[in-house]
Formats: sequence, C-alpha cells, structure tokens
Amino acid sequence: MNFTKKILHITFLGTGTSQGIPMIASNDPVCLSTDFKDKRLRSSILISWDNVSYTIDCGPDFRQQMLRENVQLIQGVFFTHEHADHIGGLDDLRPFCYKLGEMKIYLSNRVLTSLEKRFEYIFSTENRYPGAPTVNPILVDDASFLVDDLTITPIKVMHGNLPITAYRFQDFAYLTDVKSIEASEKEKLRNLDVLVVNALRIQEHPTHFNLQEALDFVKEIKPKRTYFTHISHKLGFHKEVSEQLPKNVFLAYDGLKITV
Repeated sequence: MNFTKKILHITFLGTGTSQGIPMIASNDPVCLSTDFKDKRLRSSILISWDNVSYTIDCGPDFRQQMLRENVQLIQGVFFTHEHADHIGGLDDLRPFCYKLGEMKIYLSNRVLTSLEKRFEYIFSTENRYPGAPTVNPILVDDASFLVDDLTITPIKVMHGNLPITAYRFQDFAYLTDVKSIEASEKEKLRNLDVLVVNALRIQEHPTHFNLQEALDFVKEIKPKRTYFTHISHKLGFHKEVSEQLPKNVFLAYDGLKITV
C-alpha cells in the first residue's frame, strides 16, 4: 500500500458519447453550436502523477486528443470495456511504443479477448505486423493493484447487461457507461474528492445513466465534486445544462483540466 498521497492531474481528452458531438449528418441545434464546450470527442481522460501519465481508454479520437494536448509520452492505458468508442485508437499507441518499447495495457480478460480478435495483427504471435504497437497486457480483476506507487482499485459497474471496469485512484474515481452498480461496489466509492460519471441525455436509456439517474447517484455517493461525461447532444447545450446543476456538480468539457 502507498501511504503518501499523490497529486493527480486530470485532463478530459473527450467527453462525448459514442458518436461524438457534432454527430455526423445531424442538424440538431447542439450539433450546430459554436460553443467549443459543445464539441465533444469520444470519452477518455489523461491522468498524471509524479512523472508518469496514463489514459483511461483510447477511442477513435485518440490521435487528435494526443496532438491537441501535446502529450509527449504515456506509460499505459486502463481500459473500461471493449466498445469501439473506447478502444478504436489502439493502433495510435505506436509513437509512444517507439519511445517505450512496450506499452502496458490494463484490462479484463474479456476485453483482452476482444482486442485479440479485433486487432489480430497486433497480438498474433505468428502473423504480427512488424509496425504494430507492442503492448503488454496486464489483467485486472476485483483486486486493487499498484501502478507507479499508486494504488488503483477496480470497480465493477454494469453497462446494461455488460459488466465493465471503473477505476479509483486515491480519492478520484472515473466511471463511464454506467447504468447500474451493486451495493458492494458502491462502497468502493465512498469518501471521494472527485467523481467522474456518465450522464448521457435527458431521456432514459437502456445502458447509460440519464441526467436524473446521474444526479441521484451523486446524492447517494456524496463526493465533494462531480463531473459528468459521456454526453450526447440530447443532453442539451453545455451552458444551459450547467446553470441547472446543483452546487459542486459540473459538466465536463474537452480540454478541461483539474487537480485532485
């Protein structure tokens, strides 16, 4: 166990849902907004402490996000689940692998199996493409584990019927694509300084929290601060929704930086 509390630096690389905002071929007013806070890439964060940096997920906008934030190196990726908006940028780890030689990826066995199928040319021992990124899969289960002197606690949440992995870093927790969570897992989220959780839209959705469900979850967990992410255009304009939120609950936006 680590006893010295680290200062965590969080950058929201993307805060959008699976199709991003603006959505292709949409004339919805939010998709046409000129407010930069209404333009959302696929959800991901960069988390840094001491001299190391990691991302949670690397979706199809990963390259654009790394260039926008001028990220020179990451030490690894924590994967939540295998949907395309969370894994689509796997191949773009290559420039970092050139520097590191090998990229650590933390993920469940089910997610690894999915990546091995989708990115066979990266994981194959017989037909591996020579230019593919070199990754070192580290399996995550229910147990806490240590990464660069920081204890990481996995939390199982339900994305509809699909169990996926959320992560707690000290007093910061990142949950995305949540629809439900068991009481025993909620206990792992007590006494948080900052909670990040999805709030997809106003209307109910079969596999994600809508806004009211996310607000109810915040009331139950009682973090000091909350940031909503994985947002679709159906939630509304960033400015208008922000003005209606309770104290210490905020809509995240792409490029937002916080310290925990």
